[in-house]
Amino acid sequence: MLRCLILSFVCSFALASWSLSVADDTATPASIDKSWTDSKVPDDWKKGPAANETYTIYYAGVRIPRELPQAEKVSLIVEAVDDAREIYVNGIKIGSLGSLPPDYRTGLGTTQEFEIPASAIKEDSGVLQVVIQCFHRDGRSNFNVAAPILFWGDTAIRLEGTWAKRTAPAAFDIAQLKNATTHFLSSKRAEFSKTESAAEVRASLKKLPGEEGKKTPQASLALLEVPEDLRVELVLAEPDIAQPVSMKFDARGRIWVAEYRQYPHPAGLAAMSRDKFLRAVYDKLPPPPPNHFPGRDRISIHEDRDGDGKFESHSVFLEGLSLCSSFEFDHDGLWVLQPPYLLFYPDQNHDDQPDGDPEVHLEGFGLEDAHSVASNLRWGPDGWLYAAQGSTVTGRIKRYGSSDKPVESQGQLIWRYHPRQKKYEVFAEGGGNAFGVEWDSQGRLFSGHNGGNTRGFHYVQGGYYSKSFGKHGQHSNPFTLGYLDSMKHHDAPRFTHALVIYDDTVLPAKYRGEMLGVAPLQGHVTHSSMARHGSSFQTTDTGLMLASKDPWFRPVDLQLGPDGCVYVADFYEQRIDHASHMQGRVDVESGRIYRIAPKENIASRKLPQNHEEFIETAIKGTERWRRQSASSVLQERLTKSDIAQLSSAITESDGQPALETLWLLARNQALTDSLTTTLLKHRDEHVRAWSIRLACDDGAVDPAYAKSLAELAQHEPSSDVRSQLAASARRLPAPEALPILESLATRDEDVADPHLPQMIWWGIEAKTDQARGDVLAMFSQREWWNHAIVQKVLAPKLMKRLVLTAQRKDLLDAAKLMRLAPGKPESLLLMSAMEEATQGRAMAKLPDELADAIAAAGVESPLLKLRRRDPAAIENALLTIADESADGASRGMMIAVLAQLKEPRVVPPLLTILDKTSSDSLRAATLSALQTFASDDIAARVLATYPQLADEQRQLAQSLLVSREKWALALLQAIDAGKIDAATIGEANVRRLLLYEADAIAILAAKHLPKPAGRDPTALRAEVDRLVKVAEAGIGNPYRGKKLYAQSCGKCHTLFGEGGQVGPNLTSHHREDLRGILLSVVDPSAEVREGFETFLVRTTDGRTLSGYIADQDASVVVLRTAEGESISLARDEIDEMRALPQSIMPEGLVRALKEDELRDLLAYLRSTQPLP
Repeated sequence: MLRCLILSFVCSFALASWSLSVADDTATPASIDKSWTDSKVPDDWKKGPAANETYTIYYAGVRIPRELPQAEKVSLIVEAVDDAREIYVNGIKIGSLGSLPPDYRTGLGTTQEFEIPASAIKEDSGVLQVVIQCFHRDGRSNFNVAAPILFWGDTAIRLEGTWAKRTAPAAFDIAQLKNATTHFLSSKRAEFSKTESAAEVRASLKKLPGEEGKKTPQASLALLEVPEDLRVELVLAEPDIAQPVSMKFDARGRIWVAEYRQYPHPAGLAAMSRDKFLRAVYDKLPPPPPNHFPGRDRISIHEDRDGDGKFESHSVFLEGLSLCSSFEFDHDGLWVLQPPYLLFYPDQNHDDQPDGDPEVHLEGFGLEDAHSVASNLRWGPDGWLYAAQGSTVTGRIKRYGSSDKPVESQGQLIWRYHPRQKKYEVFAEGGGNAFGVEWDSQGRLFSGHNGGNTRGFHYVQGGYYSKSFGKHGQHSNPFTLGYLDSMKHHDAPRFTHALVIYDDTVLPAKYRGEMLGVAPLQGHVTHSSMARHGSSFQTTDTGLMLASKDPWFRPVDLQLGPDGCVYVADFYEQRIDHASHMQGRVDVESGRIYRIAPKENIASRKLPQNHEEFIETAIKGTERWRRQSASSVLQERLTKSDIAQLSSAITESDGQPALETLWLLARNQALTDSLTTTLLKHRDEHVRAWSIRLACDDGAVDPAYAKSLAELAQHEPSSDVRSQLAASARRLPAPEALPILESLATRDEDVADPHLPQMIWWGIEAKTDQARGDVLAMFSQREWWNHAIVQKVLAPKLMKRLVLTAQRKDLLDAAKLMRLAPGKPESLLLMSAMEEATQGRAMAKLPDELADAIAAAGVESPLLKLRRRDPAAIENALLTIADESADGASRGMMIAVLAQLKEPRVVPPLLTILDKTSSDSLRAATLSALQTFASDDIAARVLATYPQLADEQRQLAQSLLVSREKWALALLQAIDAGKIDAATIGEANVRRLLLYEADAIAILAAKHLPKPAGRDPTALRAEVDRLVKVAEAGIGNPYRGKKLYAQSCGKCHTLFGEGGQVGPNLTSHHREDLRGILLSVVDPSAEVREGFETFLVRTTDGRTLSGYIADQDASVVVLRTAEGESISLARDEIDEMRALPQSIMPEGLVRALKEDELRDLLAYLRSTQPLP
């Protein structure tokens, strides 16, 4: 009998249940043809839906040839994209990819083969109906998705080609598709019947168009190309390794490999939300080993025992890991970086097996994006462990289980950890999607970049580097006021993320000192020359060291081996983009490691055998890998005699041996103050630079040494040393740091250096709060202003730094700086910096002292003249604000200044503006300004205008009306008359109304306003529990959540630089704590953050105000209200000020949200980086 398979894909883009009008069941063939269109599959799915809120059916018929035997197993493979799907066969659900609303969860990354049960195959009907229902919610598109494939025993039928497609605004009923499918059978429209070998189809299941597919290691080797003076060899491949993400050679010359087999999904976790960059928020934090969620990652060991260049011995040190990105050797164990933890596995008997459970040293490394996690752990020359953190993860790092305040970070950086001191710190911020960590022979640190037109970044201690701020977040210091850029390079395609600077003698001389980089997207290894660019470098490509004609070649790591050859780890993947990997297109069984060697045979190298040989190799070895390996072995292993001999020898040695000796002493905690002082005069610039860095790393030096550094800064010829002086000065206390920085600022030759001006600024900025007087004192020296770095960098940046905070104490110091400017050109420079920092926003609220200083300098603006009560300026301002054709921003600033001056003549034009203006911002400025004046007309005019006001303006109007007793009564009378809905009065304003004691107010308030509910801890806990269950029931959409945030939380809180400034900035808040977030929303008064306590203020002119104290000194208090207004009050204006027990944040912000909206809001609130 003829057996037919009918597949109908029902893609729903809105929440709905299955239903179909009866008309479909009785439709004629002609009407059916009109309701369906042709569609190419899978091309149509790659594009994604044309519109949301619609349902789409894709139909295809499959005729199973009658000659095919009965199959023991019939199955259907469906590859996921960024939607949810449910698969039905003859009305029986056989599986799903993700889950449909209301508990939506994308099926991305969960491609499955669904077995069709015998009960769903009805032999007597000859028809098999398959329906796949999909729900798409703001998902990503452009996935390399394959068409579904039916497997019938040993036979397969691809459903790739023309399908029938239908869209409708309502959902479909599977049971009522029969008439349409029967018609398609008879018309043979959208029908597939071509059979193929199931084995061959499986082998090519996810091939890209025109692609030959995966190749054997030997076949891929044959497609590799190297320059004529080199050869390439395969040293490791599957099945011995798979997914090699990082590799290292131990002191015995064995290759250890971190195999990233669990990538890209961490074991045991479920994504609660994902943004368009596939950054995830997970449902929980994985515990560390041994109680972790076991994954497929492992660390393997491979040895060439007979010296023939082939690694024939294979073993596994550790398995069951999850997203283990890197490791590093130690004397009696192995450091393992498995985000969110840094682990140490002891192996004291050196049997290549962990002695037991690991020691957990650090926690808090982000897991948001598996291709950006912390990686490339390796020892630095100074005995610290260094590593990279990628661009699309964050960090909240602290010692495991401690109550330490975490070190918070967003995105790419280089970090380090000192195991002995148990100290973590950020070494430098910014860069590309930092993945590699490479040291050159002088101890300079480099990492690659995932962008184009550069080979990477030269990282200096304490540097802030360029990054995609809108996507990866801001620097941790808001006052960097600039950044260091990547190394200069000509135009080149992206990207090289891991680097090696070749320092050996085995390869031809032209490679010595050259930069080699893996380019996984392009599938090659770059070769670039390096040249100095001031205190940094620039690079130029000279060719490719390794290329491949195999499109699956994906080099992700390269290392210099003990034999002087370059080793390249090949992830071997069809695609290297994260989207394809998240989709499930990852070959977890493949991976190769190649060796790039010279044409001629390599002489075998003897590794050090005893203590003396290790010291000799560490200091005088001609190959960097051997020096570094020996030095690591000797860490904390030198004897007192060794230390004495080396300390004596270093002053007489030169070049690399001197530098290696210095590092070896440092790694053995053997540097003395007298030795570091002596080394300031060493002949080698790198010894001088490193001795300064090592001496200052702990942030404390004796005054005599600090004085020597300041003197050195005046005449030091090396830009490398000057760069380190700037970096180290920043780590010292201000009395020791500022003289060094002051000297460096006089080096006019450094004004165009790519690093030094910013490094000097960051050193000074770091002392601006703790030693403000000393910082300003530097600018009191007339001759200091003559230097280029001071004029072009330091003076304008300091003015910006002081003005940006908008804090009164900083503005007063900005006035001092302005008075220190020696002439009008310098004053104009400062004024320009000030205007750039404020962008016209804060000029209206400058203290008198700053306005006077600007006037004295002769650079006063019209607005500042107004601020200083210039009669002509006041008359001009009154005319300007009444002029509807004048610039709105200028009118708004003048309104604010005139209100601050309490100029009574401004009230009539303000009331006119309130009535007539169509500008929301101008009306808001007017409502804020009117609060200053006590005119009886104000309340009546505001209430008359109230119906025309937008919601945000109504909140300002309410705040104005409740600020004075007479106005408050007028507001309540309007409510009593039915002109204003009592339910629209904000909670903060309700509380202020209840503070008045007048009988008339109390009676009307009791009649119309709800009494604020008391705190019921049991009920609040129950509500939090309920909301937690709602949040965990499905996946949220952070983009929709961002819109909800702007409508609610964002009016008061800043997140990623956007939002109001009424409440605490949420960017650094512990937002991954779901229960904590919900508790803050449900019961905001349960725990009020210090500095945001609500205060009631009564003024001498009759106002009643509430808010938190945003700023204050002996003269002025600045109150920030629930509406975001900043009200500056002289202390002699305040009649009463007392703290209130309630938070300024209203309760019940999420009551009106639907369940999916709550999940969306939480998805955004728990996002760890901005959503561009």
